[in-house]
Amino acid sequence: MTVILTILHIAVAIALILIVLLQAGKGAGIGAAFGGSSQTLFGTRGPTSFLGKLTAGAAILFMLTSLMLTYMGSRSSTGSIVPAAPLRPAGQAGAPARPVPLGPAQTPAPGGTVPAPAKPGS
Repeated sequence: MTVILTILHIAVAIALILIVLLQAGKGAGIGAAFGGSSQTLFGTRGPTSFLGKLTAGAAILFMLTSLMLTYMGSRSSTGSIVPAAPLRPAGQAGAPARPVPLGPAQTPAPGGTVPAPAKPGS
């Protein structure tokens, strides 16, 4: 169902783009408007044309398919393209332990181990 709806959504989007590009803009006579044309600048131009009605219908269909795809995507658990990280057991450490900072008198031994600090009084 989601695949069919996605194909319909893409087809409506392409149709909406083409329908809008086919229409003559309402401001087509804007250059003549300042020269004293009797046509209103941004007002009504009379009855709505066929392309205007087709644009409104395609826009409504586009919004409905958008809402349905959003609803269907939020309801499905496999809607994400990011795989879920596996959960680790509680006893398993996630990160390595932090290294112990060395004091001024402590230098690492050749094997990479740190000698124990000297006890006071010895």
